[in-house]
Amino acid sequence: MKIKEIISVLEEMTPLAYAEDFDNVGLLVGDPDTESTGVLVCHDALENVIEEAKNKNCNLVVCFHPILFSGIKKITGKNYVERAILKAIKNDIAIYAVHTALDNHSQGVNKIFCNALGLINTKILVPKQQFLQKLVTYTVPDNAEKVRNAMFEAGAGTIGNYDSCSFNSEGFFTFKGNEKSNPVIGEKGKLHTGTEIKIEVIFEKHLQSRILKALLNNHIYEEVAYEIYDLQNSHQNIGLGMVGELENEMDEKDFLLYVQDNMIARGIRHSAFLGKKIKKVAVLGGSGSFAIKNAIQAGADAFLTADLKYHQFYEAENKLLLADIGHFESERYTKNYIVDYLRKKILNFAIILSEENTNPVKYL
Repeated sequence: MKIKEIISVLEEMTPLAYAEDFDNVGLLVGDPDTESTGVLVCHDALENVIEEAKNKNCNLVVCFHPILFSGIKKITGKNYVERAILKAIKNDIAIYAVHTALDNHSQGVNKIFCNALGLINTKILVPKQQFLQKLVTYTVPDNAEKVRNAMFEAGAGTIGNYDSCSFNSEGFFTFKGNEKSNPVIGEKGKLHTGTEIKIEVIFEKHLQSRILKALLNNHIYEEVAYEIYDLQNSHQNIGLGMVGELENEMDEKDFLLYVQDNMIARGIRHSAFLGKKIKKVAVLGGSGSFAIKNAIQAGADAFLTADLKYHQFYEAENKLLLADIGHFESERYTKNYIVDYLRKKILNFAIILSEENTNPVKYL
């Protein structure tokens, strides 16, 4: 199996289009046409992890955090990033990162976080914006079902828990082809009138080329009329963070002890206790201070995230319990999810969970 075939499976799990614009996801190091000897899944592709991959005969490292995040001009081994890249190149080991592509996925980082805490009735905390488009096209009634189904198959028409969604209306059309035309209906040089079906579907913008291909390949017209619009609608199933509910409400201290045990988080920092029960919980794995207001607006009793600064604890505004459980801790089960996914999709192939603890933060 080539590395690019494994990448195809990874991108079924987390389309790279889901990633934030600032991020650096996908294949960072290596040749996708290389035959893979095995996959090592880790949190951070550090030098010791690359060494582990080498020792376990894995020439593809799938990491959560991208080891290459900002631009570099030299690779001389002067820092931990360059040393990891050098070791990977010297040993023909490829590195692939998922990061915010998995952060934004409805079954990704934050769903994993929720599952670890047993949260139910979960939904996205910060839905992704400007990610949806709408296509409008027109065809004769006899061709409408074929066109619709082809676009559905390509990924159009999914809204929340529903698929095959479209709006269809009937109208009156006119056209006259010139001497170079070859109309399927009517004759060139003559005005033709008739009935058309207007079909409207929405889709995730990264699917545009695939949906257009499906439309053009299944439409009977020589010239296909269509329109594409950017939508302001938020995407309810893609976005950062998640909010859910505990099966049973807890006292604030008991809740934090519960989080400590379930997330193996030994250095939790938190805002003042408010003397209220915790039932509705918002989570955002990694650095999530930007979503404090979203958690408050969602009516959360507590918000769990990481990398909070001193003054950001004031932003709780005595409206919720704000807790920093640690960056690594809030994402710790992500690599397990990736391993489980790959093992289900790629049978009889070495998919190995890294044994290296790459958390740079230590606690007394």
